[in-house]
Amino acid sequence: MQSYHHFTLKERECLSENLKDGKTLGEIAKKLNKNVSSISRELKRSKDKFESYYPLEATVSYINRRKRCVRRPLLSDSKIYDFVCTGLDKFWSPEAISARWKLSGAKGLSFTTIYNALKNKLLVDYSPKTHLRRRGKPKKAGNYATIKPVHTIHQRPKVVEYRGRLGDLEGDTVYGGIGKGVLLTFIDRKSRKLYAGCRPNRSSITIKEAFSDVLEGVKVKSITLDRGPEFVEFPEIEKQLKTTIYFADPYSPWQRGSNENINGILRFFFPKGYDFKSVTDEKLQNVVELINNRPRKCLGWLSPLEFIFQKCCT
Repeated sequence: MQSYHHFTLKERECLSENLKDGKTLGEIAKKLNKNVSSISRELKRSKDKFESYYPLEATVSYINRRKRCVRRPLLSDSKIYDFVCTGLDKFWSPEAISARWKLSGAKGLSFTTIYNALKNKLLVDYSPKTHLRRRGKPKKAGNYATIKPVHTIHQRPKVVEYRGRLGDLEGDTVYGGIGKGVLLTFIDRKSRKLYAGCRPNRSSITIKEAFSDVLEGVKVKSITLDRGPEFVEFPEIEKQLKTTIYFADPYSPWQRGSNENINGILRFFFPKGYDFKSVTDEKLQNVVELINNRPRKCLGWLSPLEFIFQKCCT
């Protein structure tokens, strides 16, 4: 099979000379080492209204066609543009926006298109720093202190390990600036629903009391935590909530991946150094509601609330 390349000015001049000599298209194609159909298309595109072929004019016409042959930006479609902007207004990730677009039955919107549009400033009033979870920065690993657990993550029942039921939670704390409070967070391993509450400090007594407040009304079947010293009152917490607390291995954040992920999302709204003492319960719950309505890939691009609703109704 012949490799394809565009006509050069020299080839067009040769084509013109052979036409004047009365050569057939087959003979010309053989001489130029091109397919007959290529010769035919070139003449069809470049002949003037008098059926004359001029090499220089044909080359200029070719250059102009190449300039116009630019892929139309996908986001120039107002429907797609508005859909992307609506998702970004809710602080959805580009991957979530792309997936929800495809779930609606439409095609052709890749999350890389959205990332590139943000990077190249093609979306007015939107940028990675203002609307992406990590604001364009790479993910960093966290640090962990240790306590002596009674139950470790390796003793969890299989139903917990394989996310077989609602009520199995992962918990952690998100620190503000020095002396600026702390955020206690929980995520349901199956539904990925978030529960959160602010506290003025991270003392073990304060955190122990926060467990009951944040998880009021929640049927807690188990909790998996890291070995931070703020959880040293875990025996009392188990009694309060009538549940079992399991501890992950030291320096193993991947063992509580769901909670680490949700804390990263919360950091978008409450950056490092944030003053959690200034956060009202109304503001926090607005953020929690926003996150719980966020489509998740692990849920088939349903939001946690949609997932729970679907599970309860089927």
